[in-house]
Amino acid sequence: MPESPNHLLLTNALVVDGTGAEPFQGEVEVRGERIERVSPGVSDAVGRPAGVTVLDVGGQAVSPGFIDMHTHSDLQILANPDHAGRITQGITLEVLGQDGLSYAPVDDATLPIIRDRIRGWNDDPAGFDWNWRTVAEYLARLDDGLTCHATYLVPHGNLRQLAMGTDSAPADHDQLAAQLDLLRDGMAAGAVGMSAGLTYVPGMFATTDELVALCEVVAEYGGLYVPHHRNYGADVMGGYGECFEIARRSGVRLHLAHTHLSFAQNAHRMPELLAMFDAAEADGVDFSFDAYPYPASMSTLHAQFPSWSQTGTVDEQLAMFTDPATRARLTEAVDVTGSDGHQGFPVDWTKVVIGGVPAGDWEWTVGLSVAEIADRSGVAPAAAAMDLLVGTRFGASCVMFLGSEEHLQRLMQHPRHTVGSDGIMVGARPHPRAFGTFPRILGHYSRELGVLDLPEAVRHMTSAPADRLGFTDRGRLAAGAVADLVVFDPATVDSPASYTEPHRWATGIDRVYVAGTAAVVAGRPTGARPGRALRRTA
Repeated sequence: MPESPNHLLLTNALVVDGTGAEPFQGEVEVRGERIERVSPGVSDAVGRPAGVTVLDVGGQAVSPGFIDMHTHSDLQILANPDHAGRITQGITLEVLGQDGLSYAPVDDATLPIIRDRIRGWNDDPAGFDWNWRTVAEYLARLDDGLTCHATYLVPHGNLRQLAMGTDSAPADHDQLAAQLDLLRDGMAAGAVGMSAGLTYVPGMFATTDELVALCEVVAEYGGLYVPHHRNYGADVMGGYGECFEIARRSGVRLHLAHTHLSFAQNAHRMPELLAMFDAAEADGVDFSFDAYPYPASMSTLHAQFPSWSQTGTVDEQLAMFTDPATRARLTEAVDVTGSDGHQGFPVDWTKVVIGGVPAGDWEWTVGLSVAEIADRSGVAPAAAAMDLLVGTRFGASCVMFLGSEEHLQRLMQHPRHTVGSDGIMVGARPHPRAFGTFPRILGHYSRELGVLDLPEAVRHMTSAPADRLGFTDRGRLAAGAVADLVVFDPATVDSPASYTEPHRWATGIDRVYVAGTAAVVAGRPTGARPGRALRRTA
């Protein structure tokens, strides 16, 4: 039976309160779903209230629950509700609806299209009950009970798909008006903002003016604009620059998704990006960003190909990927001129490793680079990639080793940094960031490398994201705050998850409480479902 005391005292604790303040020895008292008291020292039995359950944590740290600012658990949080790889990291809140594509709003026509498009992120389990269409209905489904809390961004790609399909033309007056109405519905239902996926179909076809108009609505509600911007490669500064332009023109609060500088060609450009941050701050732009603590990234294999090959129905796309003349055009794009799907650079197939495929004939490819698959198949790498996509109906995900450790650490130290795992839970070998992001920061980057000290690392995971989302009663250990808590050992907390063994749970995280209920005890999930949808408030 999950531990769910009405009145709990965590004593003999190293209190790391989430603000960045110096930790202190003390105790945290919880009554129901809220924190009753946080105080230094250790009370004796005489001074404790009657009926309290006392838990001596033996000098371990107690902090607010961790907030994952970028995750792709939109379907898995429901389809596999134990959510063990997430809750055992200390994650008590996930931000869903990322990269401009998710499962609400939809209608009967667009739902199967979107399910196909992002099944590499979330799978598409047989027999699942899709009993929602609107954002309000999706949030109500989340309210049925989750391992951790979740909040939602209205995905721009869904708005565009509903208004105009995968048309690559600019939205006309009526199409934009339809998107604006859908966005207002989602924001009124409690979404915390709007995401965009500007390297994914159909979001990539939006003009800057279209995005500004949408962001003006987000700004009316005090929400965040969370873009996966247009380019992380050949025009990376243009991609970031457009995000800041949209924020300046619309007045929206900006949160940059999975911020990084990848590709060898961008190895020396971090000063440019930091200067752009400084200029935005000087202009009064209200911005923040998230990043994950790994130099590799992850996406779908299909997304590496040109945008023109990702339009239309799945059957129409399959026809393109099997037509000899079109395959020649695709090969030219990914190998010679540079695909817009691969950020404008030719693909180095030795650095693209398959993370997951649907069950079937192509399972042997998981864990191999596309170059290795090509060698075993006796074909060119681009042909091997296209064969794999056809064979899996575009269901293959991939991990790409294109990032920079130096850049990662410099971004992590920025005061506007928050933590987002970009976690994809499905596939035989997904990116380890889905299972190890938060303990990796606490162990490898804070304790071992000293990139951030412990209180600052915790601040980036707790009060900083809570403030950006507008949830002022979370992210801090303070009287009246919701009792989302993590109990961990600063000397041992870490992640054993790796690229070859990504599904391994965190170590050194003893207990996790979600709204005062124990969701993890002794490092193991309890089976409790205290999490709910968190909605933006005025």
